[in-house]
Amino acid sequence: MENKLIYKQVRKRNISMVFVLLAGICCSCSGDFLDEVPLSSLSAENTLVSKNGFESYLTGLVRSAREEYAQNDNTFFITNFPGTDIGEDAGAEYFTYRNWISYLTPNTPEVKTNWVWAYTKVIPLANNIIVYANKPELSHIWESEAEKNAVIAEARFFRGYTYNLLANLYGGVPVVDSILNAPKYDYVRASREEVYAFAKNDLDFASKWLPAAVAQKGRIVKAAADHLLTEVNISLGLYEEAIASASNVINSGIYHLMKERFGSSSSQPGDVFSDLFENGNFNSPENKEAIYVWQIEPLTPGGGGSVGGNQSVRNCGPFQTKIVSPDGYSNVATDMLGRGVGRVRGTVYSLYTVWDDPDDIRNSEFNMRRTFYYNNPNSAYYGQEIPPLTNAEDTLRLLYAYPRKIEGLPWNSNNTSGQISDDVYVYRLAETYLLRAEAYFKNNQLQEAADDINAVRNRAHAAPVHPSQVNLDFILDERSRELLFEEPRRRTLIRMGVLVERVKKYGLMEDWRNTVQDYQGLWPIPQSAIDANLGIDLGQNPGYTK
Repeated sequence: MENKLIYKQVRKRNISMVFVLLAGICCSCSGDFLDEVPLSSLSAENTLVSKNGFESYLTGLVRSAREEYAQNDNTFFITNFPGTDIGEDAGAEYFTYRNWISYLTPNTPEVKTNWVWAYTKVIPLANNIIVYANKPELSHIWESEAEKNAVIAEARFFRGYTYNLLANLYGGVPVVDSILNAPKYDYVRASREEVYAFAKNDLDFASKWLPAAVAQKGRIVKAAADHLLTEVNISLGLYEEAIASASNVINSGIYHLMKERFGSSSSQPGDVFSDLFENGNFNSPENKEAIYVWQIEPLTPGGGGSVGGNQSVRNCGPFQTKIVSPDGYSNVATDMLGRGVGRVRGTVYSLYTVWDDPDDIRNSEFNMRRTFYYNNPNSAYYGQEIPPLTNAEDTLRLLYAYPRKIEGLPWNSNNTSGQISDDVYVYRLAETYLLRAEAYFKNNQLQEAADDINAVRNRAHAAPVHPSQVNLDFILDERSRELLFEEPRRRTLIRMGVLVERVKKYGLMEDWRNTVQDYQGLWPIPQSAIDANLGIDLGQNPGYTK
């Protein structure tokens, strides 16, 4: 997926929100300096003149979208898990949401990083494709209106995806829907509802024109647009439309929940849920549950993003190599366990409390790792179970239960890096059912909501829920059981308006969760963006100080 064009195309005409870094420079330069001379044949005006050129840009867009996950070691994990009901800081040197007031500010690193990713890596690329594909002078390159619209639809999916993410995290943000010919310093924030509506418009178009299936792994299909459209429709209070868009996926005949063993390890001990997360099964033709998957390709240039590989073990796995046997030998990294550093761990709620059905296979030994062993062959204790640790720091970081879906084969045969070569689910059908259940619940259709939840629970061999038991808390509990360390949990909780409530109830440590403030149900706007928007005050979310 390596595509050099994505490094070349952020230039003056695509300034968008790159003003965060360039505004001051551009203000002080002479007019001659600002006259643009393209230094690369991959500039938009030279590239977006043929089908192959648009395909190159789409490849770059797919890669840039994956950079939400792979742009660095831990931004995705810090963004989505610690400081929620399902995850928290582990190691002592990690101090994110241990004190919400001091940590979550307009200068918090991931607050800026996600904003910059959106406005410099995805939105400009998508806008380029949309604007150029619609140019009348390029109409001759398309065999039909449908062919052109399929290209535009893929770009509009990613733009809609990005604006939905921004609205979930920050609320109202500037909407940039074109490419610019000069620096701009007076961006105005649209309301949160307007941002969702903009995303919905993009996704409605994408749903209409995207293909139902594609040959190339990782490319966007209609079901991905319909899945995301369901979430956006819920955010807009359009519950009937949300039910319809989810039903488009569920009833398509293309997808179904996997209920029988399949794939690369189906002959080995395990169950159908563990099969979903076996290396090689994410994109298997047998897997009818996968809708959108980020592709991780070892030994391939660009196959692991900016940092290389899937970082789930490194961030979410305990720091087991710090465990020392009674005779002084440290545990070693292995192909199966990798090398976690204990960046993020589950809460008591997500690791224990939520598991209230003994028959639920998602809590089986094949899906939750709860028992650990001394594994250094030089130790006399080799193969013996590690007893419970008593030091607080050790139990927080070195040894804790976790979902085995984070495990995988080592990246480039290096089991000490914590990086693995497994692909990453963005959307799978189980979540589509749970989104539709949420829409049904909000539309006062409790039986239908229970039916959708029970479709997921039935696959897990869990007892069915009665319609009278269905509420948002139960839906969130089911999402935790099904999607632990998979869904972007913070965005889910913020979208549903319950982040602060759930943190106060389920946060890992009492003295940590008591620091969360009511206004922190939304992230702040990055201070760097506010400072660079010289023409007008971009504004800050309530409660945060500059």
